[in-house]
Amino acid sequence: MIVDSEAQRASGGRPSTFTSWLRNLSDPDLASLFAVRPDLVTPVPADIASLAARATSRPAVLRVLDRLDRFCLEVLEGLVALGDDRAAVPPGVTRERLGAALDAPAGRLDHALDRLLGAALVWPDAERLRPVAVLRDILTRPAGLGQPLRVLLTARPAARLDRLAADLGLPTGYNGGDPAERISAELARPGRLAALLDEAGADARPVLDRLVWGPPHGTVSGAGRDVSAATAASPIDRLLARGLLVAADDTTVVLPLEVGLHLRGGRLFREDASTPPRPTGPQRPAATVSRAAAGQAFTLIRSVDELLDRWSADPPAVLRSGGLGARDLRRAARELDTDEPTAALFIETAHAAGLLGTDDDVDGDWLPTHDFDVWRAAEPERRWLRLAEAWLRSTRVAALAGSKDARGRSRNILGEGLERRSAPDVRLDVLHALAAAPEGTAPEPASVADHLAWLRPRRQGPAYTELAESALREAGLLGFTGGGTALAPHARALLDELRGADEPLADRRAPRSAALLAPDLPRPLDHILVQGDLTAVAPGPLVPELARELALAADVESTGGATVYRFGAASVRRALDAGRGAADLIGFLERHSRTPLPQPLRYLITDTGRRHGRLRAGTASSYLRCDDPTVLDELAGDRRAADLALFRLAPTVIASRSSRPVLLERLNELGYHAVTETADGSVQLERPTVRRAGGRPVSRAFEEPALPGPGLRAAAVRAVRAGDEAATAARSPIPAPDAAPPRSPTAATMSALAEAAAQGRRVWIGYLDADGRASSRIVEPARVDGGYLTAYDATRAAVHRFAVHRITGVADLGTATPG
Repeated sequence: MIVDSEAQRASGGRPSTFTSWLRNLSDPDLASLFAVRPDLVTPVPADIASLAARATSRPAVLRVLDRLDRFCLEVLEGLVALGDDRAAVPPGVTRERLGAALDAPAGRLDHALDRLLGAALVWPDAERLRPVAVLRDILTRPAGLGQPLRVLLTARPAARLDRLAADLGLPTGYNGGDPAERISAELARPGRLAALLDEAGADARPVLDRLVWGPPHGTVSGAGRDVSAATAASPIDRLLARGLLVAADDTTVVLPLEVGLHLRGGRLFREDASTPPRPTGPQRPAATVSRAAAGQAFTLIRSVDELLDRWSADPPAVLRSGGLGARDLRRAARELDTDEPTAALFIETAHAAGLLGTDDDVDGDWLPTHDFDVWRAAEPERRWLRLAEAWLRSTRVAALAGSKDARGRSRNILGEGLERRSAPDVRLDVLHALAAAPEGTAPEPASVADHLAWLRPRRQGPAYTELAESALREAGLLGFTGGGTALAPHARALLDELRGADEPLADRRAPRSAALLAPDLPRPLDHILVQGDLTAVAPGPLVPELARELALAADVESTGGATVYRFGAASVRRALDAGRGAADLIGFLERHSRTPLPQPLRYLITDTGRRHGRLRAGTASSYLRCDDPTVLDELAGDRRAADLALFRLAPTVIASRSSRPVLLERLNELGYHAVTETADGSVQLERPTVRRAGGRPVSRAFEEPALPGPGLRAAAVRAVRAGDEAATAARSPIPAPDAAPPRSPTAATMSALAEAAAQGRRVWIGYLDADGRASSRIVEPARVDGGYLTAYDATRAAVHRFAVHRITGVADLGTATPG
């Protein structure tokens, strides 16, 4: 993004500025800047001057600094230290001097400079590189060096400057210019600093050695005392008398930048930080890593599917304060055969992916959304991609569940207090740190921490460490890593695809990460193995239809590589209540079982089916009807049913004064399983209720500005260019005809616009919107009627209607058309 010096000097000899550099960038370079710093186009700035002001604002620059690695920060600190515009004439620093001071490989330095230029933290001024001005206020001690000597001396009294100048053999007073500038120029002469250090004596060197590598200030009593070379009695006095130390106040002395660089031998830093520390750890076979990560990815998919399918029929309630209750979390962990932190992570990930939400009731429930049905019908690898990308972009941290907030209240899953704005960046940092290790390496946590300290030095602290540790643990649970902390091949591909992604990866036609994951995921099976102990084994994931039917007729007993289902009278009755017949159920199991159906299971299904529906409940308040009078005789003689107040209506009918729901519930408790019947006597079966949430969007309040796609970036560039043309175009007022009678400003404006429309030329207008905000527009008038101007607005790239009374001025731009 370096613009050549001829383009920078195209402004007629005026001094180059950061704004003019931005203006001379090509459209692709400007679009690249918006990709690196999406906050600059949120919203789109009005023109280049507004873009420059936003790009150099303190919050925007701090946001970029937090994403720089240690070497980029060192390069930036070197630019600030060596190119200080208060000392350097001209301001800035050459590439050669910066390279010599950093003593880093040329290729890495060029890469760092390209990154800083691409982020508009540095800009080229002819042959010199200049940091944006706000960095001087942010990086107050670049490279551990003090301020330039000229800046330090400016704050000293004039008498002290005259005494120092006299000791250095320089003219005193202001007749020959600024004394601070004369003194700093004298110390900058080759060999002068070395001579002054010799004069200060060997016993003064330890004082300087304590300050040379920072911090550059020390505490001394009476630092502001008046000393001269003749009266200096101590090492510090001799340093002060020669300008090698400068008093900042009565108790503080500062080592000037020039002296510090000389003592360092011209180097900015002790060690070369251009190469990041590589994470190290034990080596794992690549196939083992892939299989282990894919197995955990499948566990995630299956767990989310099973849990949300259960919650569709029996959803947990939303707490009054929001979130999911601790009891419901424990139940979910028990059903998924895992621990509570893992269940919490799966639930939060499903919520971030838009698969889980709340309904519209006041006392709401947590329910699957309609997207859940679409998600479970997709291929397994795409289902994982949606969950993985949602976790990477979510600002919610499941590991914080159960911790206390500032008011001492416990934080709940899906509730408030789990948001951390930096969580997505930390997760990507951790994955990139793992990707920095050779493939198949499972890095040790300590080596990952060392790499992160280099990758994000400004973010280090307890909060960052906690987020990084949880991200490393969660990456293993979600299928990013296998064999410990070794990054799987599909996770490496996912990181590459996330760069510049304009749409969700799961919606892409052929994502490479999905293609790498698919062969290692178990394929859905259409068969089971029914065993003689009333269990069925699913040796892998089942096709959706088989999984739903089997879950209806049997209960999950254990999960793992294979899922074990157990048949019982209650589970078989559940299938019969849902409308399956005994013969249909037996036939279904025979079709899908690779083993013969054992006789005990046939008896269980047949006996349960024979008893199912023999009793039928109605309303009398309610009644019971049975074709076998002996069953009713047994019920009528059962003392436990006395509270139902049963009485005989006919040999095959008994009535009750209890309502039908109460009667059914009580009979189930007593072991008499009745079914309801309609008014015409047919059996009324109740299918499982499938409920869905209203699909409310997941909150994005804590997320960073989204990366704009190529189309949005190109549109933003066009808008900024058009706005800048409107703000900077040379324009001349349109006078009224000499012989015309006096007219109001509005009438003159309408006449000028109508003439421009007739001649087909562009004009500049000043316009006030409905909120009173003034803006400059370049428009191509089409017609003026009814107090409105209809014109093509080049600033907005659209046809627009302008109220004439809001137009503050009109100026001619000539007949040139836009480029």
